[in-house]
Amino acid sequence: MRVTRGLLLALGIPAFFILTGISTLADTSPSPSGGSTASGATALPGDPTKGATLYAQNCATCHGASLEGGIGAVLNPIEKLPGVSNPLDPNFLIEIIANGRQPQAGDPKQTPMPAKGGNNKLTDQDVKDLAAYIIEQNRTPGGGALSPGELAKRTILWVSIAIIAMGFITYLLATYNMRWIARRGAARRK
Repeated sequence: MRVTRGLLLALGIPAFFILTGISTLADTSPSPSGGSTASGATALPGDPTKGATLYAQNCATCHGASLEGGIGAVLNPIEKLPGVSNPLDPNFLIEIIANGRQPQAGDPKQTPMPAKGGNNKLTDQDVKDLAAYIIEQNRTPGGGALSPGELAKRTILWVSIAIIAMGFITYLLATYNMRWIARRGAARRK
């Protein structure tokens, strides 16, 4: 029974933590969908280069120069919103930028987003360019810089996994060592 339990512990616990780590990392990655091109990537509704300029002029004050958030929501990697299956859907982004959004229960930020960021001079094409810029930035491998909260969550997760793994390895070594001592003692008594 000990071999079976030891084998179960030796394989089950590390597998559990590996799957937990993988699911956590997968959960923090944005998954673009919506309009697709032949390659499966989200179709851009506008020009991301123009969107970058518009973002710097109109959005960086609240959402940060690198889309890292601040007064407004983190846009890279884009924050998940309750009831929104894909926050990178071009239609969803265009709707939010054009019409704004009032905070809802479960939102990470409770700051209202004004229509067109408070700049009524933005045209419909400007809004599409901004949405294209946000989508393109979220395609960057690894996203942008992590927010302090996200960095803390990931650090806590991996340090916890490392501590538990070291405790498990110590348990296995101690169990093996105790068996070895018992066998050695039995051999001396013979």
